[in-house]
Amino acid sequence: MATGRKGSTSKGSGVRFPDNDEPPGSPTRRDDQSSPSTLMAIPEKDGGYLVKAGFLRSHHCYEVVFTVPDVPTLGKELCSLPSSAPGSLKVDRITSTLEGGIKVICEYRTQQEGVLQEELTLVTRGRKDSCLKVRLHARVMDPHHGTPMLLEGVRCLGTEKDSQKGKNSSDRKRI
Repeated sequence: MATGRKGSTSKGSGVRFPDNDEPPGSPTRRDDQSSPSTLMAIPEKDGGYLVKAGFLRSHHCYEVVFTVPDVPTLGKELCSLPSSAPGSLKVDRITSTLEGGIKVICEYRTQQEGVLQEELTLVTRGRKDSCLKVRLHARVMDPHHGTPMLLEGVRCLGTEKDSQKGKNSSDRKRI
């Protein structure tokens, strides 16, 4: 029986969409109830860590979630030191993981294109002598050159214009 296509050798192959009836751990099952994935911090020779956030778009705001493995020199109550240069990386939350590491949730506002690095310093509250330096590395592209596929652990919160509108509208009093 002719299909009307010349040279077609396809035998019913196609795109398969995930099914919620798939068993856990199946490559096609998507568990929306699971905790959000995080980026892993890579140890560096100087004792600090590097987090690669991948490709981002300029003039956008992102939530970046990464995990640092267990660092015995740091205590349990961590905070971040303010940066000497007013950057676009702000730590929102630092928590301990069940495995003994540190999970950091931060907000990153991209302002310009290029290969960018921002640095943050984590310290134990009350002890400034032991600290941990973390560098966030991202490749930021012009917003007119497509939409990058974000890594797991990176979530776009919107454009700079969107986030500014949200702040201004919440500051107004309603009558």
